[in-house]
Amino acid sequence: MEEEVPGAMGTSASLALRLGQIIFSTASLLFMCMGVEFYSYTAFCFLVTVMGLVIPWSLTLVLVDAYSVFVKCLPHQPRILMVITLGDWVLSFLSLAAASSTASVTDLLLDVGSTFCPAKLCSRYQLSAAMAFLSWFLSFASALFNLWLFPSL
Repeated sequence: MEEEVPGAMGTSASLALRLGQIIFSTASLLFMCMGVEFYSYTAFCFLVTVMGLVIPWSLTLVLVDAYSVFVKCLPHQPRILMVITLGDWVLSFLSLAAASSTASVTDLLLDVGSTFCPAKLCSRYQLSAAMAFLSWFLSFASALFNLWLFPSL
């Protein structure tokens, strides 16, 4: 029997990481979409698009993790794990890029003044970027744990 890597696909820690990704990605998306002016800036549209990809990806993997945890069947087939790891890495880097660009644009808009971004709207954009960073952190952790599992297969 192979050793179980905490946080790797099919474990309860992975389930917790995926649930956190869903929560933070959804929060980021909601904070961004509360202000209907997000479409005026490409960085904000990029964040909405990436979070729109992260949510179904993480939701699908939550279902797989939940099944694995409750049935006690670890899905450690090399091809499936490779696709999941690759997907995690791609979405992790996209999340980091989207969160960074959103934080940068929001900071720039705050420096310019309230004519471009009222304080209430900019604070929502900052919250959205913060939630995206938290989602990225959990996504990156999932990717690292799954990469760590690879040599044992």
